[in-house]
Amino acid sequence: MLNYLTAASRLFLRNTVPISSRGNYNIVCRFHRRMDRAVVRCVPCESKLTISFVLDGSNKHMLRDQTEELGKALARIANSIVKGQGKGKKYKKNKGAPTDGQGPVVTVRLYYDGDVVAEDARNSDAWQDGAVLHVGDSKYTVDRNPPTFTTAELPASLLAGFPVCPKLKVEFGDLKDCRFKWFKESKSGAGDEECPGETGWTEAGSDRVFIPSNMDIGSKLKLTCTPGDGKKCGMDKELVTTGTVEAGPGSCTFDNRHMYTKKVTDDNAVRVVSYNILADVYAQTDLSRTVLYPYCTPYALQLDYRQSLIKKELSGYNADIICLQEVDKNVFADSLSPCLDAFGFDGLFRVKEKQHEGLATYYRRSQFTLLGRHDIMLSEALTSDPIHEELLDRVNSNPALKEKVVQRSTTLQVSVLHHLNDPSKKICVANTHLYWHPKGGNVRLVQMSVALKQLQQVITQSYPDASLLFCGDFNSTPSSGVFQLVSQGALHSTHPDWISNGPDELCPMDVYNPFQLCSACGEPAYTNYVGGFHGCLDYIFMDPRVLQVEQMIPLPSHQEITTCQALPSVSHPSDHIALVCDLRWK
Repeated sequence: MLNYLTAASRLFLRNTVPISSRGNYNIVCRFHRRMDRAVVRCVPCESKLTISFVLDGSNKHMLRDQTEELGKALARIANSIVKGQGKGKKYKKNKGAPTDGQGPVVTVRLYYDGDVVAEDARNSDAWQDGAVLHVGDSKYTVDRNPPTFTTAELPASLLAGFPVCPKLKVEFGDLKDCRFKWFKESKSGAGDEECPGETGWTEAGSDRVFIPSNMDIGSKLKLTCTPGDGKKCGMDKELVTTGTVEAGPGSCTFDNRHMYTKKVTDDNAVRVVSYNILADVYAQTDLSRTVLYPYCTPYALQLDYRQSLIKKELSGYNADIICLQEVDKNVFADSLSPCLDAFGFDGLFRVKEKQHEGLATYYRRSQFTLLGRHDIMLSEALTSDPIHEELLDRVNSNPALKEKVVQRSTTLQVSVLHHLNDPSKKICVANTHLYWHPKGGNVRLVQMSVALKQLQQVITQSYPDASLLFCGDFNSTPSSGVFQLVSQGALHSTHPDWISNGPDELCPMDVYNPFQLCSACGEPAYTNYVGGFHGCLDYIFMDPRVLQVEQMIPLPSHQEITTCQALPSVSHPSDHIALVCDLRWK
């Protein structure tokens, strides 16, 4: 088990020889005469601990039971080293060193507070932070559970003018206590006078996020990050990008919008973003490339490229709440969350059943804290929750409509937040992406009826003083039944959306909205603009009794949207346009 290696224990401890045993062991080995660290990872909830060290440049990683006696663990280390040396080089005897005929004899002990650690002590008790290993004349400090990066990666796509955000996870530490140093490549010896013609590195920044400039085009980037917990630091991690910085697209559709969002809002306002970011699982299909978006340059549909634009766009809005639709699972975990975390956001994700994409809600952690989550799949709620019994009876009367409704994996993400500086300000943030089909107005009406009823139950039973903020891609124009139901409070059975897919699915009924809501961004001409369609499908619905619109961030101009015919494009990463508005508490 000596060479066992976990992600958390890949630590490189130069010139350490942590060798001890039951009592004293005479070990045949060579050893260095410098103090260094022996790293021990020991977590109470786990049955094993790891001991990591380097001997003669070879990394050794040992996995042992926490309840095992120290003497047994150290004897195992000693035996493994002797065995390893037997397969290695012949050893030179140190003149004057005691020997047993095979090599130098090394006396090894483990000390804590100046006393030898008892041989029958449990591993979990023996390997304490600050314990000292005496190996011959050398001493080694035990570093127990130091801050350690378990994940450290740099993105593949590097664009000048766009943020480069490392994906980092730290154990026994906190990212806010970590230190960062960015370097840019300097060729032809510019960064190393002693090695002309070789690649050197010039320090370029010390923030967690780095934005390369046009001067960095063609250069690689390097990041040296040091994990910390506020009290001590762990081993440095060095990362070098696989590719070089490339030229950005120039002006993007969101650049002018950022002029309105340079500052974060005050405690009496909340900036909200709702955005369908176009899932990669849909952007990378033959249908997308040849039928839906044939006008889009192929590289502009690539995930890494679009993510670079999306991260810059979202970070530049300085929002308090961000609701996203069509978020790939991997994009949430590997791209968006590492970036938005660096900008002060916590994120929540709800995947669609049987899908690879879903909904994400982010909130600024300096403004809000999470009170609870109440996510549901709408079809499941309809068929299993008694509060929808009347609606289900009506839907059951039309098997064709029921089959279409229950087959949908449409999800409602519900996150209840309260303001850190004023806990009386509670907000129930709902995020959804309704059924997409142009003839699916009847299905969307059923879905919205379920969502509103579900939200009424959550707020009434658990958060009676919370205000509703309902964001999403509703796939419904301002003339639709869904928009009328939400904004006017009721929808009559005669609305044409009940027969949107023909008489076979006709199931007319009167439906009601228990909330008073209005569209914070009004009714834009379009929020979705593709080659064969443009229209307003996305909304931020708010309660006008609690919140009022302070400003709606203007949408890109029609010229900006159509420069490359339609969306997405080299300057816009999605086929939808983000809605952004500032709402002020009344």
